[in-house]
Amino acid sequence: MNGQFGPYFSDQSKLAKRGIFYVGGHISGQEGRHHMCNQMFVEAYVPEKILHPYPLIFFHGAGQTNVNWLVTPDGRMGWADYFLSLGYVVYLAEQPARGRSAYHPEENGSTIYHSMEAIRKRFASTEGNWPQASLHTQWPGSADPEDETFSQFLSSQVEYLPSNRDSQELVLAAGLKLLEKTGPAILLTHSQAGPFGWLLADAKPELVKGIVALEPSGPPFSMDLTAPTAKNYGLTDLPLHFDPPVSSPSELKLRLMKAPKDGFMDGWVFQEPAPKLPRLSGIPIAFVVSEASYHAQYDHLTSYVMNQCGVDHDLIRLEEAGIHGNGHMMMIEKNSLEIAGLLAGWIEKHVH
Repeated sequence: MNGQFGPYFSDQSKLAKRGIFYVGGHISGQEGRHHMCNQMFVEAYVPEKILHPYPLIFFHGAGQTNVNWLVTPDGRMGWADYFLSLGYVVYLAEQPARGRSAYHPEENGSTIYHSMEAIRKRFASTEGNWPQASLHTQWPGSADPEDETFSQFLSSQVEYLPSNRDSQELVLAAGLKLLEKTGPAILLTHSQAGPFGWLLADAKPELVKGIVALEPSGPPFSMDLTAPTAKNYGLTDLPLHFDPPVSSPSELKLRLMKAPKDGFMDGWVFQEPAPKLPRLSGIPIAFVVSEASYHAQYDHLTSYVMNQCGVDHDLIRLEEAGIHGNGHMMMIEKNSLEIAGLLAGWIEKHVH
């Protein structure tokens, strides 16, 4: 049975091999109570006929797991099977201390989770307090807790580490080990995972052949518009290889950029001249923003900062591509395969 409210069974005719493995991590603990910590669970899917030279590595966002890529909450094909059907080798990476990547509170610390109320507001309804929220039409069901689709999505949510910096450190370490195994790859990141793509490409640009960033973490630097003090490095919480070098966010000089149009936010960007990110230069990057997401109001700031740093990219606003009504969880919404087709076309055209 495939489809609404039933299990989705993948098309096995497209699948030649499926595998699971772990990368990274270390032995931790006291004598007699040692354990493996900070390893990353990875699923691998190999098509019957490989048609593309580089595999796709998917990284999920906060509160999520690889379920995001495997199936939609109403039982339709997920992006893992879709890209497999196009002849891509697909890897799904589950963040350390999350899901099937073991969490150890004595080393990883406490966790947080999305409340049902926040999930309804941010992902499933038209009730958000950002200007574009009323345009959200692609959620596959209602935001009623009794709705079966919403219940399935709510059931898939998990705890996660409260510090983005901690998550970035864990994924950078494990992700580099993964790239050693896969060889050159295309990274597809969502939300909290956006910085993972920038960090991995900055660390090993020769192993990253393209990045598809779905609404990466933002806005840059800080949401606080009262003081021009950088809380991070703009695109990441960890340092990048800036030119000239930047050793601390406190060294960064910012200015307030006014919103370019109604419905967009003011926000912090670099004062000119901005430091450059030469290791990201030349990597094809698609920056994808949905019409009705809370990101729609501020992702222009992230894009602007990338341009300031010399990071060329294609900013793809879905509504400008004729795809309307999507929220932040575009990979599981009603038109998810239409969006996947758009991304597949972009990859085919730009990643060589």
